[in-house]
Amino acid sequence: MENFIAYNPVKLIFGRDVVNARMKRELSVFGSNVLLIYGKGSIKRNGIYSQVLTILKESGKNVFEYGGIKSNPLCTDAQAAVQLAYENKADMVLAVGGGSVIDTAKLVALCSPANDHVWKVMKGEVKPARALPLVSVLTLAATGTEMNQFAVLQNPDTGEKIGFGSPLVYPAVSFLDPAYMVSVPVNYTAYGIADICAHLLEAYFGEGDAPLSDKWVFAIMRELIEVGEPLLKDPGSYTLRERVLWASTQALNGTTLHGRKSGEWGVHDIGHTISFLYDIPHGATLSVAYPAWMKHLLPHIQQRLKTLGENVFGVNDPEKTIEALTHFFRKISCPVSLAELNLQDKKSEILNLMIKNKVSGMHFKLTEEDLLRIVGLM
Repeated sequence: MENFIAYNPVKLIFGRDVVNARMKRELSVFGSNVLLIYGKGSIKRNGIYSQVLTILKESGKNVFEYGGIKSNPLCTDAQAAVQLAYENKADMVLAVGGGSVIDTAKLVALCSPANDHVWKVMKGEVKPARALPLVSVLTLAATGTEMNQFAVLQNPDTGEKIGFGSPLVYPAVSFLDPAYMVSVPVNYTAYGIADICAHLLEAYFGEGDAPLSDKWVFAIMRELIEVGEPLLKDPGSYTLRERVLWASTQALNGTTLHGRKSGEWGVHDIGHTISFLYDIPHGATLSVAYPAWMKHLLPHIQQRLKTLGENVFGVNDPEKTIEALTHFFRKISCPVSLAELNLQDKKSEILNLMIKNKVSGMHFKLTEEDLLRIVGLM
């Protein structure tokens, strides 16, 4: 194994009705001016917004809001929210939503103290020294952002969708109530499961030998396979929702990366290109990209695929492992080809943007020829 530091400062509060039970107490240590960030309005329809707002008012907080965050979040929205927080002297940021909302809130919390430029921060051109405290209330099991230091935003002007990481953007507190996921549509539930699987695989195919971290990957993958299809048949099940939610958090809170030099992340880079171009849900792009990436990299990852197959799918052949993963994605109604996204005629456009943005992995570097072949397999 590689040397590593295990660090995660997030106070994660998990379970039924935890927002009502604990939020007022947790908010008491922060200042009075709160920037509330949320998405397109689902939290207003399902009652979460009014619940949180009532708690904020009872806590004596001054609340100003920035809503409308897209599922593929924009740096322009983050920048506008930074300006709002700066002008109102925000003491903290409260994000209520899924990964897109919390990712946006992380950059807002980081850039607000000095009114920094969001995209310059994401590109490493500006390095803030501190961030506002961030509290998150999660409404979708997918990204693991509630317990990590990462965020992904896209820039419509430059044609890029990129990731960013800083220890300054770990949430101070995250509330996870599985009941908040019950109203999530079945298709977005499935895309979330595909995203969780992709996070596990990005760790597994990273550089470095980490046997215990591998076993944790296998365990979480088996959990998703066990509960994924039943959850789609019974989306109102609190018990199934809580299992997927905890799997999602564990898949990208650092645990699966311990002992590795890095994760892989090439498939995420490919998926970001597709979601940027066509505004397709992130998880739906990953279920398309992962089997194609595996097929192309097969000569380099045969043993890893064989081990994955033996421990997760009960097969001992690399190609059958790819088939088993593809079959699982199909069982939970996720697309596994560009044709299923009605993008079969867009391969040249996808490839050109991948080449422009130098799409690649951290462990397996991808050439233009690699990208051509991967797109051809999708």
